[in-house]
Amino acid sequence: MRQILFAGGIALAVSILLTPVLIKLFSRQGFGQEIRVEGPASHQAKRGTPTMGGVAIIAGIWAGYWGSHLVGIGYDADGPRASTLLVLGLTTVLGGVGFLDDFIKIRKQRNLGLNKTAKLVGQLVAAVLFGILALQFRGATGLTPGSTHLSYVRDITTVTMGSVVFILFVYLLVSAWSNAVNLTDGLDGLAAGSMTLVLGAYTVITFWQYRNACETNPGKGCYDVRDPLDLALICAAAAGACIGFLWWNAAPAKIFMGDTGSLALGGLLAGLSITTRTELLMVVVGALFVAEAASVVVQVAVFRSSRRRVFRMAPFHHHFELGGWAETTVIIRFWLLAAIASAVGLALFYSEYLAVVGD
Repeated sequence: MRQILFAGGIALAVSILLTPVLIKLFSRQGFGQEIRVEGPASHQAKRGTPTMGGVAIIAGIWAGYWGSHLVGIGYDADGPRASTLLVLGLTTVLGGVGFLDDFIKIRKQRNLGLNKTAKLVGQLVAAVLFGILALQFRGATGLTPGSTHLSYVRDITTVTMGSVVFILFVYLLVSAWSNAVNLTDGLDGLAAGSMTLVLGAYTVITFWQYRNACETNPGKGCYDVRDPLDLALICAAAAGACIGFLWWNAAPAKIFMGDTGSLALGGLLAGLSITTRTELLMVVVGALFVAEAASVVVQVAVFRSSRRRVFRMAPFHHHFELGGWAETTVIIRFWLLAAIASAVGLALFYSEYLAVVGD
């Protein structure tokens, strides 16, 4: 448990100290955010705010994870583990795709960076590499980081995918979660605060999986998850990094995470859902991100079929802004929704454990 606290603490310290350095650096370089012309009028005042702050989040995650291993107090695993390195790799590669997208926006001084094809190719390459490697690196008990079974809280053995279908499924998850977090990142601190809550819930989930792992504590209700404690470290490190960044990103934001941060964090959620065997549970815990992405899908589908709009503007956090809600009101209420979703997800996770143990 102490190692998890070290991971979160180190990541928070790195993120909160590095972000103001990035603010000064990016401001001098003119790396300012371009704002959508069709968005809420109040957002035009944010034009020129430094972006690409996701660099601080990614740096915090890496520092927290590796720093906690270097401290090495209260941790009984032998060094970094395959599952976590794969998740870190997926997170960083997608962060690189987002960085290119942000950089193109800045250089061309527009709100459009990489075209859809280039972004999808980047996500595809990251997902395919992750999917292939996730079925390798068998542990002492034969477990691999990923599983070809669909999972809820643990593998659903009646739903099996072949290796090719699994890789396609990984691409679906990576694309869906990275885009969902990217769409949510439209208000000051909304994505960072919501991610902190989701990652806090997953820190609890992964630690519980470690305490009841079949490899070390076989019995009713045990979890067949490779490297659960190491995954808890990255969850804690990512949560700490988001908190540190949120200090500077809260309204009025002094810096935005940009696609650098949002794509990376979305990839992190996708990777965690696969390596913890909780792909369906993640939909509940991250329900706010799911709702934001769904609002865009619904808006586009209805408009193309009927030329009518369901929301004043999508993603639907803008719907409430255009309805007269203050930006901070929308942010806080959406944080509450994220907290409720995380709590419901934890409740479902624990109730499943009680049901299995009680059988």
